Amino acid sequence: MIRSSSNLSSQSPWLEIAEQICSSLNTHFVLEKINAIGGGCINETYHIQGNDQHYFVKLNKTSNLPMFEAEAAGLKEIQNSHTLRVPEPKCWGRNDFSAWLVLEYLDLRHTPNQHAEALGTGLANMHRTFSDQFGWFRDNTIGSTLQKNDRSSDWIHFWRHNRLGYQLQLAQINGYKGKLQTQGERLMTDLGVFFTGSRINACLLHGDLWSGNYSFDSTGQPVLFDPAVYYGDREADLAMTELFGGFPPQFYASYQDAYPLEVGYRTRKTLYNLYHVLNHLNLFGSGYLRQAEQMMDRLLAEIR
Repeated sequence: MIRSSSNLSSQSPWLEIAEQICSSLNTHFVLEKINAIGGGCINETYHIQGNDQHYFVKLNKTSNLPMFEAEAAGLKEIQNSHTLRVPEPKCWGRNDFSAWLVLEYLDLRHTPNQHAEALGTGLANMHRTFSDQFGWFRDNTIGSTLQKNDRSSDWIHFWRHNRLGYQLQLAQINGYKGKLQTQGERLMTDLGVFFTGSRINACLLHGDLWSGNYSFDSTGQPVLFDPAVYYGDREADLAMTELFGGFPPQFYASYQDAYPLEVGYRTRKTLYNLYHVLNHLNLFGSGYLRQAEQMMDRLLAEIR
């Protein structure tokens, strides 16, 4: 869809977005083209152009501005690690009808088999950005679900209360009771079993690292986007790369060469991915219930 700035509706945020780009970036910007981009299930996304400038814009309900503020902060957190490239946040705001986030526009090309090694090495380097506590300075979202990031010095406590426990509470509210809750309580009671002998560092995580949230720029440099940033066990990021189809073998080989994984990852990845499957259950419905129960069965079999 292409629209000129001369026929925008009175409820459109575009003129205000253009004005904010001018003021925030100290530039002259006249909106000339708006191209809708498909693919997302949470936000409306657009490529806007004017004066030979290009920006990527996300729109959502005006009440969702905190989601965009947290995303911008997460992108800056990764950017400050000087490891992997992210689209630079430019500005964000809202009016009575919409909230928006304006990002650097990148010409992305999804060619993972050609540049997967660089992505693996870059992620390993990003995971060497450490904090003294697990969590983050603010909550953010995983999909459209609140992701609680209350800081803790204890990783098991963090995962129990801010990840599995919170998703199970949402599932209870959404009507998923019985076996799911019984298994969940047993699992949370015995979480420590999965970390015996392991040393967990609070590493900078993307937080939502599936195959739809990375690509490559025109030079082949890896790019991460749509983060749900926090500091936690790096295995949580690696686990999610395997949840929805996986990344290329070269990615895993280069990551392992740069930052070898500890013994026990193969079991813990199910624990970490359970969080995302429970989130999908809460977001998209009962089609994920059986998968969540089966994952819990496998994990509980490890501690019997």
